[in-house]
Amino acid sequence: MNRDITITKLEKPFVTEAGHTFYQADAAYKTWGRLNEKRDNAILICHALTGHAAADEWFPGIIGDRALCDPEQYFVICINVPGSCYGSVGPLSTNPANGQPYRSDFPNLTIRDLVSFQQLLLDQLDVEGIELVIGGSMGGMQALEFALMDKRVRAAIPMAMGMAHTAWAIGISHIQRQAITGDPQWNGGNYPPEQPPGKGLATARMMAMISYRSPADYQHKFGREKQHGLEIFQVESYLSYQGDKLVDRFDANTYITLTKAMDTHDVSRGRGTFSEVLGDLEIPVLVIGVDTDFLYPTQDQKELAGFLQNGTYAEIESIHGHDAFLIEFEQLNRITTEFISTNRKPETQ
Repeated sequence: MNRDITITKLEKPFVTEAGHTFYQADAAYKTWGRLNEKRDNAILICHALTGHAAADEWFPGIIGDRALCDPEQYFVICINVPGSCYGSVGPLSTNPANGQPYRSDFPNLTIRDLVSFQQLLLDQLDVEGIELVIGGSMGGMQALEFALMDKRVRAAIPMAMGMAHTAWAIGISHIQRQAITGDPQWNGGNYPPEQPPGKGLATARMMAMISYRSPADYQHKFGREKQHGLEIFQVESYLSYQGDKLVDRFDANTYITLTKAMDTHDVSRGRGTFSEVLGDLEIPVLVIGVDTDFLYPTQDQKELAGFLQNGTYAEIESIHGHDAFLIEFEQLNRITTEFISTNRKPETQ
């Protein structure tokens, strides 16, 4: 599918925290609007686990005229993270050591690696200032790390996550990875040509879809209704469809790589206490939670906001659970534009 995504090669080596070096790594990105004369009017959107650089497809409500990410005012950019399967270097990329796709040999990454990769591209594009970095879930983890790692960032909006990945969230990701690697066809992702791939990935996605929504949402949508003409519940049909749909567009090794990266999320790691690390951050940070999020409960966001020197907490009210940050765009625009308006420096108004 043509998403008007640009794929370029990083001019500088991308070195992971574990010490693996990628030379001329592919980096996929999409932009809206233009950099101003000072090259400091950028808004960076960070995507979630199965997302990609075409943020206008999955984040349409905040990109456009008078929306948070208005291309008439800002240079809006979304960069596909490394480890993904949507253009940037990842498990499907060629391993120069053997000329074959990395697949399960792709090196482990951290959330900080995802950020440093994007920093290299932003440097390459001569971005001098980042007005705002925003993201939800895995994207929120990146947004928070960007605020800590990049002096160009003037404000951040991390959503639907916390200051460290909890045991609950790690456990859910572990079960999903076990579903993938426990698939008899798995073999490191090298599926036999005569067998269709992805049973394990489909199961992992179904598990994830349960955690992304709320019990009330599922009850409202499906109740105990049966699928027309079939002896299965509508919710069973829906989850099976979602699993198969992801298999058609995603890669199982990518799923493993990025969920493991999410498990590394801990802003205190190697830096000091949460109070020390987050208390030293001076820029304004709006932390957004969803009142029905069972994967990353609002207590996680409230705790994060409480540690920040200039932190604010806001809440989306929704039946949809964790995924509400991808659905409730009216609330999201209202909350975020008010935050930006309040915290914009006079010289940028």
